[in-house]
Amino acid sequence: MNSLTDNSLMLQVKAGQVDKMGLLFERYHRPLLAFFYHSNGNATASEDLVQNVFYRMLKYRHTFTGDGEFRTWMYHLARNVLADAAKKSKPSAHHQDIADWADKIAGGTTADASLQQAQEVAQLHRAMARLSAEQREILVMSRFQELKYEQIAQLLDTTVGAVKVRAHRALCQLKDIYLLMENGSQVRKL
Repeated sequence: MNSLTDNSLMLQVKAGQVDKMGLLFERYHRPLLAFFYHSNGNATASEDLVQNVFYRMLKYRHTFTGDGEFRTWMYHLARNVLADAAKKSKPSAHHQDIADWADKIAGGTTADASLQQAQEVAQLHRAMARLSAEQREILVMSRFQELKYEQIAQLLDTTVGAVKVRAHRALCQLKDIYLLMENGSQVRKL
């Protein structure tokens, strides 16, 4: 079904066959939506950012060489779009409930999900929001987007070892924040 690789599709787009961008959009709009949503917690803004990434892919298609992996190039553009958006607006204190957009991000149905799971996911999202932008970005790329450490190292212009250390520290920090929040909510319930 996906006989054309991402690199070959993007090279065709670069050569002027911009209609091939539709296939790349079908493959990557959900992962990008998830990347942005996990980074900023705003579904509407995330959709806009996805559109910006695909716009930039068209605008900067001449920079794609095909030597590296398409996903790495795409996430490089996505990180720039996210950074530009952060410069333009202040962080929003209001986050939409993750359960509202879980179906859209995952591509499945959440009708059967229990209230407990939804609360845990929402709490995890709130805990992620308390991480630094760098820690959140590492976790989103490594855990949610399933990028390899080598790809992340290339994106961040660092070593694989440094990425592993950052990911481990971010995960430990997330765990600590989550547990503090969980314990705090249990104390309030009593």
